Amino acid sequence: MRTKVAVIFGGVSVEHEVSVISALQAMSALDESKYQAIPIYISKTKEWYTGEVLTDIENYKDLDQLFKQAEKVVLEQESDDTVVLKRKERSFFSKGIVTAIDVVFPVIHGTNGEDGSLQGYMELLGLPYVGCDVASSAAGMDKVMMKQILRDAAVPIVDYEWFYASQWHQDQAAVKQLVDKIGYPVIVKPANLGSSVGISKAKNEDELEEAIELAVAYSFKVIIEKMITDLTEVNCSVIGGDYEEVESSVCEQVLSSDEILSYADKYQSGGKSGDTKGMESVNRIIPAEISDQATKQVKELAEKTFNLLNASGVSRIDFLLNQEGEVFVNEINTIPGSLSFYLWEPAGKDFQQLTDQLIQLALKRHRERQSIQFSIDTNLFALHSKGGGSKGK
Repeated sequence: MRTKVAVIFGGVSVEHEVSVISALQAMSALDESKYQAIPIYISKTKEWYTGEVLTDIENYKDLDQLFKQAEKVVLEQESDDTVVLKRKERSFFSKGIVTAIDVVFPVIHGTNGEDGSLQGYMELLGLPYVGCDVASSAAGMDKVMMKQILRDAAVPIVDYEWFYASQWHQDQAAVKQLVDKIGYPVIVKPANLGSSVGISKAKNEDELEEAIELAVAYSFKVIIEKMITDLTEVNCSVIGGDYEEVESSVCEQVLSSDEILSYADKYQSGGKSGDTKGMESVNRIIPAEISDQATKQVKELAEKTFNLLNASGVSRIDFLLNQEGEVFVNEINTIPGSLSFYLWEPAGKDFQQLTDQLIQLALKRHRERQSIQFSIDTNLFALHSKGGGSKGK
């Protein structure tokens, strides 16, 4: 019997469309002899849908028609070890079960998916899922939290400062003083988004104000980083599971059209209209044209970052290299932020083998966690004597 893999994508996120592209890639890469893909699409209005209609990217051009053809569904726990996908609109004489779910492959980018929210829901349902757990997903998504962890472990990162959006609205002068500590030029980013949404550069105070106003429109927390000019952008993927040996991929060198790799660079370049290549279509050099020493340092730092954040599954770690050859960790992109399949192909691991390994890692972690005791066999309320009152004795 094939393992039923619920591929969850879409969601209430500015990276909604990117998520659809990634999910279709993942579903097409599953080994059909071992896995049955169950598409679950979450609309921008938080409705959950399933159906074969969701597997064709052309159908997303007319969402009203798509919703008419797909079925509204919910995930429900049927028993201690069984979670089923049910029709939301079911008849009186039917439970409305579509199928049972064996494992979840989350492919929701950004808010409510990449930040640990969806992973927490899977934990409550008792469903195994691919990729990082709740804590590592949250740490990887929050750029401030991530940088604090890396800095404390002496991992090289660029100078940065951060603040809450409310601080900007209350005292702009104080925020500008933070920038003075770093020095222009700077990069201004929402602290918990990806795909270059809301990111811009600032070379002076006027540009800074404009950049911050853009960032606070997307996030309640903003990070400001020292901008490296004449930089080389290098990425490396890492795969591994809880308490497992990790493996790093070949390095890639990303060629952007500006100092910042924009949303357009990532998803609107190098491919035909309507394709589903996503990040694969970005202009890149594989392997990266950097020295052997720099390559070794990037791979070592990628694996160290992966382990420090307690990551699982596959993640892509992004690096910045300056003209002096210094290497800085920029950020980690966890599942579903990056499947990074194209970085494993040079090593002989195709996309189908990658998805198979990720699902097996998820199932292995779930089996290991089942041995952990999360509750105790006692009734605290029964220990209180009768009439002991709300405070007990």
